Amino acid sequence: MPGFAYNIDDLQDITQAEAYGKVLVDLGKENKNVVALTADLAKSTKIGIFFKAYPERSFNFGLAEANMMGAAAGFAISGKIPYVSTFATFASMRAAEQVRTDIAYPKLKVRIIATHSGVSFGQAGTTHHCTEDLAIMRSFANMTVIVPADSVETAKVVAASLDYPGPIYVRIGRGYFEPVAYEDEDYEYKIGQAVTLRDGKDITVIACGIPVAGAVEAADELKEEGINLRVVNMHTIKPIDKEVILTALTETSGIITAEEHNIIGGLGGAVAEVIAESQKGTRFRRLGLPDIYSDIGYPEELYHRYRLDKEGIIRAVKEMLS
Repeated sequence: MPGFAYNIDDLQDITQAEAYGKVLVDLGKENKNVVALTADLAKSTKIGIFFKAYPERSFNFGLAEANMMGAAAGFAISGKIPYVSTFATFASMRAAEQVRTDIAYPKLKVRIIATHSGVSFGQAGTTHHCTEDLAIMRSFANMTVIVPADSVETAKVVAASLDYPGPIYVRIGRGYFEPVAYEDEDYEYKIGQAVTLRDGKDITVIACGIPVAGAVEAADELKEEGINLRVVNMHTIKPIDKEVILTALTETSGIITAEEHNIIGGLGGAVAEVIAESQKGTRFRRLGLPDIYSDIGYPEELYHRYRLDKEGIIRAVKEMLS
């Protein structure tokens, strides 16, 4: 990323939210129209660094997320590029009506960066888990929905968002447990274009977010057993990369999706829709929360419980092959 004041080693050592904050400061320096909005969560969402660098372009709305989304729409209409930061539960549910009507409906250039998504805030309990946001946001017309795999990709997403048309919803984690999926940043990132991290002809795992790293680890381990696993990082849930899905449908003998979300309405549902409309058959399975509210525990424990880590994905692949 030319002009950015850090390298791949820096990105691998920081959280997704910290990467977002650093890139946002760079964007603010590059474009004076970038503004930052939050609802008493500048520290938790890591945009405090932008607030410190550009206080005149930083706005705290207190515990009023709906009001914040309406204000973001006003900023966008006025020619600004608002980056809105709050927890995923608040962005996708507490302020859902304002996101839909004020931002998505008029197709405004607002970037919603939602942290603490999925079960990444595990020990905080069900009220702070967010396993419904992908289903909600991808149902809004005009909304682009993105789930970066790690801090490296988060930096690329935020950089790519500056000139992208229309509203964007980006979900990232809390920062407590975020394994690295990319060894370097030497790959082309494009919104809407999936990345194949491992090639294989047996089974395809299509993942987004934290499970991408688990899928890569699973592929490397299974290769030693003679099982060639294809791993696709479907970072953009909407618009989804149909071509990559259809290619996997014809070139591999089954597809497994893995996401930190309810299996209904998220990545698994989006991939299933593409498969169904292709009128071609394949073995298919969704890994995620099986239409339940998550248990309470540390994130890594919950990823293991719901089979979103290396062991869970390996088990699912072997079950499908058998």
